[in-house]
Amino acid sequence: MSGQVRPITLVGTPVLHRPCRPVEDFDAALKDLVDDMLASMYEAEGVGLAANQIGVDLRVFVYDCPDEDGERRRGAVVNPVLELLALENRRLDDGDEGCLSVPGPHARLARPDRATVHGYDVRGTAITVEGTGLLARCLQHETDHLEGRLYIDRLSARARKKVLKEYESLQAEAEPDALPG
Repeated sequence: MSGQVRPITLVGTPVLHRPCRPVEDFDAALKDLVDDMLASMYEAEGVGLAANQIGVDLRVFVYDCPDEDGERRRGAVVNPVLELLALENRRLDDGDEGCLSVPGPHARLARPDRATVHGYDVRGTAITVEGTGLLARCLQHETDHLEGRLYIDRLSARARKKVLKEYESLQAEAEPDALPG
């Protein structure tokens, strides 16, 4: 596999909290970015990754995860537009969700169990990705990232506070003790 592993951008970093710019050039640099995103996602053991999660302010995400039938799906979507079923036809999946940019904690988050994303592949060809199960959750989660929204932004204030407290606790444990001056 080609691509360079890049560090994952963590919650609080400005690029994660604002909408990303549309991709305008479908060139070698975009292909290299997608290769780096895939390498970074696999290194972090994730199932999806948005460009802003490696500090790049562009509307592109990658994914590699199963749908509800267990079929593994892998790809990249550039300039995605999310489409959900009408409310009266929608079923919610109340599963756990986590995020590489908020490493550690997970929280229950109801999301529609089906999602469709329209966009482009790295060559600029129009594509549509339809997902069920984990793939549906992933498509929604990664599209949210490109809008500057993390999954914790969809939680109740209480649940969000709990996740951030756990995240901060884990971050504090991971940092080596500072040596006295």
